[in-house]
Amino acid sequence: MNIVIEPHRFDGAIKVPPSKSHTIRRLLMASFTAGVSIIEEPLDSLDVRSCIAVCRRLGADVREEPSRLTTRGVASITASQTLDVGNSGTTLFLATAMASLGDAPITLTGDAQIQRRSAENLLNALSALGVKVQSINGRAPITVQGPWRGGRCRIECPTSQYLSGLLTASPLASRGTVTEIDVPLLNEKPYIEMTLSYLDKQGVEYEKSSDFSYFRVKGGAVYKPMNGPVPADFSSAAFPAAAAVVSGGSVELKGLDSNDAQGDKAFFDMLKMMGCEAVWKDSSLFISRKGPLHGGIFDLNAIPDTLPAISVVAAFAQGETVLTNAAHTRIKETDRIAAMALELGKLGICCTERPDGLAIQGGTVRGGKVDGHGDHRIVMALAAAGLGAESAIEVVGAEAADVTYPGFLDILTM
Repeated sequence: MNIVIEPHRFDGAIKVPPSKSHTIRRLLMASFTAGVSIIEEPLDSLDVRSCIAVCRRLGADVREEPSRLTTRGVASITASQTLDVGNSGTTLFLATAMASLGDAPITLTGDAQIQRRSAENLLNALSALGVKVQSINGRAPITVQGPWRGGRCRIECPTSQYLSGLLTASPLASRGTVTEIDVPLLNEKPYIEMTLSYLDKQGVEYEKSSDFSYFRVKGGAVYKPMNGPVPADFSSAAFPAAAAVVSGGSVELKGLDSNDAQGDKAFFDMLKMMGCEAVWKDSSLFISRKGPLHGGIFDLNAIPDTLPAISVVAAFAQGETVLTNAAHTRIKETDRIAAMALELGKLGICCTERPDGLAIQGGTVRGGKVDGHGDHRIVMALAAAGLGAESAIEVVGAEAADVTYPGFLDILTM
């Protein structure tokens, strides 16, 4: 599906959708609880629906009701299954670790993008912990079979999802099992803080170094039901915010929690450094721009998902913007560094790829036809750019936005 975005000022009040990262973590943990969980206000998106299907195949009873998911957990994995994670990398990496707890062989696969994403580091770590692993070049389809025997493993984490998977699964290993994890490289640290917040709520016994380079987790935990509302998503909120600032408008982003562990709230600090206003009032964040945007230098290591959105804002800014320490954005749904450089170039913006980021020279953003590369965040960023461009922008493959933010494109075209 293609969508054409005509230039216009973007104003309004937007209820920010629930967090995908929180929803998927809660679903997977709820599927291994002793009891029934009621997850309120979950995200309803393609990735979450893929996760629901995976949880059901593992044996959990997941019932979809208006504005909530009721999930009865499964005591143990007892039957061989093939799990299709669709396009959800979060589900792939976390479910691979959790599927390793059972004695039955579990195969995980997904769409063409998923089958290009490497899980090799995670699989090597699982193998060191006693799990049987089968894969070609560390990519899906992947087969894992427990039991999880524990011990010590070493894992470099260009994506934090590897470590989140190990941390979520290891407490559920058999009583007496101890899992030690050495982490010489960790990107996206806030997502680990999010995962640890759930372990804390569950009363899991673990030790960690202050720099997150070492973890020691005791097995034998039994997860309690995961109840309550899912927080709104700062990653998704970045896109209506970008639409407002590039078009000279203003937006109220409703439902956000300024104290949430999500790292992507730092995106709004970057907007302020570029000349925008970002003001909190209760659970709403008000974003506006009164004057010109200015370039800057931004380290995206902890918040790589913001690269498409901040790249678009930079295209409208005066001077150069340099995005650094984000080499791991090359291993997301697509190579986001290369994709944004290519597509912004089609719109008349000079972008220079760097191994770990982009240098973007702001200027006049022309209209034209661009490709979303099958990546929900690139689609949404390029669509937002259309609001402030000289003429209309047509985005190819716009349906990918539904992976995370169903309805976003409708908001832009209202």
